[in-house]
Amino acid sequence: MDPYLEGYLWPDVHHTLASQIRRQLAPRLAPKYAVRVEVTTITDRVPGHELGIYTPDVQIVKPRISETPAVYATPGTISPARLSVPLVYPVERRVASVHIRDSGNNELITSIEILSPANKREPGLSKYRAKIDELRLAEIHILEIDLIRRGQRPLQAEQLPDTPYLIALMRAQIPYAELWPISLREPLPTVPVPLKFPDPDVPLDIQTALNEIYDEAQYALTLNYEEMPPAPSLSKEDLEWVKRCVMQ
Repeated sequence: MDPYLEGYLWPDVHHTLASQIRRQLAPRLAPKYAVRVEVTTITDRVPGHELGIYTPDVQIVKPRISETPAVYATPGTISPARLSVPLVYPVERRVASVHIRDSGNNELITSIEILSPANKREPGLSKYRAKIDELRLAEIHILEIDLIRRGQRPLQAEQLPDTPYLIALMRAQIPYAELWPISLREPLPTVPVPLKFPDPDVPLDIQTALNEIYDEAQYALTLNYEEMPPAPSLSKEDLEWVKRCVMQ
């Protein structure tokens, strides 16, 4: 995984990855299944430390606090503020998922959820968890792809692995999740995509999909690999590995 993709380019990465997953799966599933990209709008609250990182547009409207604020009242009538604190910014996000539907009756069979930072903090975290609950109650398979290091993982389970990235498969009517913990330095896995019984799982090669969109979108043209990767900070070993990759 390229940690630089987790910054301001992530919204584009998110949507193009969803489209590439559709392109990879659709020929394997037709004509019995249709693969669709579903886009929803959610409200995100961007913390001050992410201004200009994940949300560069918000950085433009970040207020500047003057060292000598203007006084609009007679001196002595208004007490000046003793503190100033940064505010979070409400921003609308468009988030893409990949839905696999039975082409005969348009029944949703499997939902592939690619997590956004908005899904890993409030208010989006609670709303995303509610969405997953609804899908599970409807006995729909869920493949959750988390390629974002920051934020809180939506999956509520004991003994979650402490790795930068995680893929979770929640099969319908199965009381446990299959997990693929992923370190920064290992390739993304090929994972199963479950379908309607008795059809077998189909493979999804996530690393190939990411490589293809990286080349197609030419992300290297706009990423500044001379800067530090977006937060959170990498370990010394991971940072050295990233530097070696950049020099190649």
